Parts: sequence; C-alpha cells; structure tokens
Amino acid sequence: MTIGSQKDVDGILSAGRVVAIVRDAMLKALEPGMTTAELDRLGADLLDQFGARSAPRMVYDFPGATCISINEEAAHGVPGSRVIYAGDIVNIDVSAELNGYFADTGATQVVPPISNTKARLCHATRVALERAMSEARAGAPINRIGKAIQSVAISHRLKVITNLAGHGIGRSLHEEPEGIVSYYDRGDHRRLQVGQVIAIEPFLSTRSTAVHEAADGWTLVGDSQNLSAQYEHTIIVTKSDPIVATRSVDHS
Repeated sequence: MTIGSQKDVDGILSAGRVVAIVRDAMLKALEPGMTTAELDRLGADLLDQFGARSAPRMVYDFPGATCISINEEAAHGVPGSRVIYAGDIVNIDVSAELNGYFADTGATQVVPPISNTKARLCHATRVALERAMSEARAGAPINRIGKAIQSVAISHRLKVITNLAGHGIGRSLHEEPEGIVSYYDRGDHRRLQVGQVIAIEPFLSTRSTAVHEAADGWTLVGDSQNLSAQYEHTIIVTKSDPIVATRSVDHS
C-alpha cells in the first residue's frame, strides 16, 4: 500500500509494534527442550491479547500462528512436535493484521552454544537488513536493496537464497511491489515511491542458493547441511531514512 493519511501511518505503526513485541517475547522464551508448537502458542496468545490476527493463518490458512524454522528450514516452518535443542539456529517470523493493517517481521537466534559459523551468519544477515533499509528511499531503484544484501553476503563468505524475497504490505500481507530479492537484479527497473510500505527480509545461507517445499506443503528447506538466517522489518518509504514499524521497544 501507499500511505494516504496519518491514520495509515498510525495503523502500520500499531500493527508493527504488536508483531515486534510478539517476536521479541518468543525469542526471549526460546530454550532447549521446548517444542515449536509450545513456542507458537506463546505467540498466538500474545496476538490474541493485542486483538491482532495471525496473518498467515488468516490469509493462507497456515497451520500455526507464526512461522518457526530450524536449521535446514529456511522459512515457513510449521509449528509442531519438533523439539528445539542446544545449538539450533531458529528463525521466528511473525506477521499479523490489526484494525485493517498488516505488518511483518522476523529474526533469527541461536540456542547456545553458538558456533562461529552461526554467529557470523546471524551477524551478517542483521547487517544486510540495515544496509538494505538504508537504500530504501523514495526514487531509489528497488534493485539497490538486493545489491546491498548481496554485497554483505559476499563480504562474509555467505550466499543469498534467490527464490525468497521481500514484498509490499499494508492492507494485505503480500502486495506490490513483489519480488524484492536479496541479490542485484539488473533487469528490475522499478523505483520506490514516497509512502510505500514494504517488508525487507534478507535470507543469507551457508550453502544453498535456493529452497524447495518440504513434504508438509509449507516449510521451505535448502540442502540438508545448509543453515540460513532471516531478519525482517516492515518500513514506510520516505524521501530520507525509512520509518521502521517493527523495531524492538529498545530500538534494536
């Protein structure tokens, strides 16, 4: 969507605050021995408390309130009986609707002990998101977002997953512009506009450059030995720095 009023700004920021709080609460609760279903239940309860609705459940009938992906799983992991163990790299993706507005966010965390590879992967993906957001200004080519992400990946000896991408958001979960990829696409001549609401979500990995759908029909996985990380913010494009709707309360 494109912002048309202060009501729109307030609506996106309110939805963004909710998904950020839920994301951070789930990350804080993450511990060995719990199942992904238990972690998802925490997210579902918090969304209910805020009067928000899980976007993947609402829009796609996803079998969970949030997406929780572990190790070889890159995205859209279905909460269930899978147990979280020490050393696992866990991605939590939270999107929701509140009063007609949608926001989407995600973060990745390693359950200690943390290997150097996993620490590098998470650090690089966080940096990639910040660099990408710094390119998101009105009038800028959309492909500069992917160029920034790809540059960070290369400098950290990592790969980008090419068939996962950011997207427009606002009045629904996925809107135009679609396909905000994590690599430089020379053929993409689109430019960002003032007031556009988009979700930027770099996916960096240790081995895989593409993911495929698992047998459950939802979870997206790479090579069996691949590890990936994703961080995501919903932003409002301006003529200068974007307005980030999904920052933590402590602004992280």
